[in-house]
Amino acid sequence: MATRLYNFNPGPAALPLEVLEEAKQTTVQYGGRGISIMEMSHRSKPVEQLVAESEQLLLELAGLPRNEYRALFMGGGASAQFAMLPLNLLTEGHAADYILSGSFSEKAHQEAQYIGEARIAASSKEEQWHRTPDVRGLNIQADAAYVHMTTNNTIEGSRFNTFPDTGNVPLIADMTSDLLSRELDYSRFSMIYAGAQKNLGPAGITAVIIRRDMLERCSKQIPLIWRYATYASNDSLYNTPPVHALYMTKLVLEWTKRQGGVPQLETVNRDKAALIYDVIDRSGGFYEGIIEKSDRSDMNVTWRLASKELEQLFVQESEQQGFEGLAGHRSVGGIRASAYNAVPRTACQALADFMADFQRRKG
Repeated sequence: MATRLYNFNPGPAALPLEVLEEAKQTTVQYGGRGISIMEMSHRSKPVEQLVAESEQLLLELAGLPRNEYRALFMGGGASAQFAMLPLNLLTEGHAADYILSGSFSEKAHQEAQYIGEARIAASSKEEQWHRTPDVRGLNIQADAAYVHMTTNNTIEGSRFNTFPDTGNVPLIADMTSDLLSRELDYSRFSMIYAGAQKNLGPAGITAVIIRRDMLERCSKQIPLIWRYATYASNDSLYNTPPVHALYMTKLVLEWTKRQGGVPQLETVNRDKAALIYDVIDRSGGFYEGIIEKSDRSDMNVTWRLASKELEQLFVQESEQQGFEGLAGHRSVGGIRASAYNAVPRTACQALADFMADFQRRKG
């Protein structure tokens, strides 16, 4: 096998090497059954067991009790959830409150507006998303169906470190780029959703963690395929799921547990991000961090250089040195290193060394 790249892609993102090796061994034959998991009926016992074990693992790693929460698996990515959430919960006579902290939270708010009244409860757009909005003392109106937030902003490189007290109003979060990356009180959220392609597995699976009582609130006036209750009552097997992506997700969840779970991964992630931020902060302005220090993400480290030409040269030389995925999102430019759970510390150290060398040569 050729030398693997230092993978800083924002998603689909790095997967643990040992997970890829394990999956390789079972691609042709799964569980000694003579066929692969991709060829099995989703009504078969092995697939039913796969779903059940994946749900149990995800809830266990999030520290949530099975008798109070369900973990559901579906397709469409977080983008589908932008619409599916208000379809289910933005019922007549209510409005939804959205906290805007970046591009994806703005897209979630936009989708909700097609379905019902969606208000902006807080926003940092006027600051060009350079920080997250202050959500302490958020004024939640009595008719709010839910409050929605994006806990980590993949494009901009920011995250929330404090969360609003919404009282009896459900707090719902898009955690696509930081679920299981840091210790949080996940029980504060009535629902969490996340595209798998950052920390949970490959693209193709979307995880939804929802409190059981929320299923009773969901609209019964929408098609069955869009109802959370449908996925819950059918154990995520109402229709044919992307079985292989789910299998890979289960392997990643098992790997996560073997690493020591969320507490240990958070320690490692903080150290990985610090290696890169330290070079930025010590560069004397050669590298300029985009996000206020208090709101910086450990998952998505973003920065700029003095010119677009220098940024392009940085990316070009990085690719020649075996780095992958460092160009910033096309909508904002700059440089971005996505150091998700599966990105090893050695990759972040190598990037820090490359950055220091690039500055010595071009600064």
